[in-house]
Amino acid sequence: MSNEAAPGDPGHRTATSPLAFALALAALVALATTGIWAATGSGYFWPGWVMLGCAAVVAPLAWWSHLSGRPNTPRTRVWWHLDITATLTVALLLIWVLSGAQGPWVFWPIFSLVLLLGLHALVDLRAEVPQLRARQLQERVDTLSRTRRQAVDAQAAELRRIERDLHDGAQARLVALAMQLGRAEVSLAHEPEAAALVRAAREEATVAIQELRDLARGIAPPVLADRGLVAAAASLADRGHATLTVTNTNGGRRLPPAVENAAYFLLAEALTNAAKHAPGAAVRAELALEPDRLVVDVVDDGQGGADPNGSGLQGLRARVEALDGRLTLTSPAGGPTHLHAELPCE
Repeated sequence: MSNEAAPGDPGHRTATSPLAFALALAALVALATTGIWAATGSGYFWPGWVMLGCAAVVAPLAWWSHLSGRPNTPRTRVWWHLDITATLTVALLLIWVLSGAQGPWVFWPIFSLVLLLGLHALVDLRAEVPQLRARQLQERVDTLSRTRRQAVDAQAAELRRIERDLHDGAQARLVALAMQLGRAEVSLAHEPEAAALVRAAREEATVAIQELRDLARGIAPPVLADRGLVAAAASLADRGHATLTVTNTNGGRRLPPAVENAAYFLLAEALTNAAKHAPGAAVRAELALEPDRLVVDVVDDGQGGADPNGSGLQGLRARVEALDGRLTLTSPAGGPTHLHAELPCE
């Protein structure tokens, strides 16, 4: 069986690497020349020049191996220039030392090389500053979008919790109180004045129950929390005598609470406006549940002329835009009125 490394094996890459081969050859040449120098009586260390030639071959290969995988950016170009400057500086210093270190001439070319590197870095890195700022700005926008979405989701979940607490707590207690007052009214039939007071208290409790139900429904309808947007939209369409069409391509998954809330109140407001401003007009509502977004369309065949800057529509637009969505209203004179919203669900 062959002992050769496979082409994708790290050992194969190391064995066939030009840098590894050059290092091995340079080490062999340096050892050989040093041995010859020692065997011929030492004296002036002439193998230094041979080693300098080997280093001149190995150094560019080493820099190439270090930087070849980097993208062509201003920062990478400055790194290339730095590598060349460092290599030439070391070579000049070695030449100066090997030639007897006579005079400070070596520092002038080194100073020129460093000056050129500084100018290059100043020009290229200044060009990179706007790109760096743009990347930082984009990262900041992404962070703010993510944290805002988390805050909106947390708010929607908290509103649903409050609605459930009102429904299961305060509302249930008021219903029990109204029933007890009803029984007390019956037991006080022989005392008309006391029975009248109990009856008034029961009626007030009944009014409080209805107001509490309206409040809870305004926060988050129970059908929306329990059965999802499609069931809640069907309930709205039935009450508003509208035709509802649902296109579901998201695999039946529940949407985020904030998206469901925004879509529900969007439908509720649109159907209420259609019933108020276009009574008797045919109303069509469409929900398209896609994997990455929810599309809501409400169209009525009324007389049109809806105000796109009305307070109700501004409130709906604020709900939609808080989720990075988009809301448009088209309502020419004579109709139809078309409300279109897109809500991202990612």
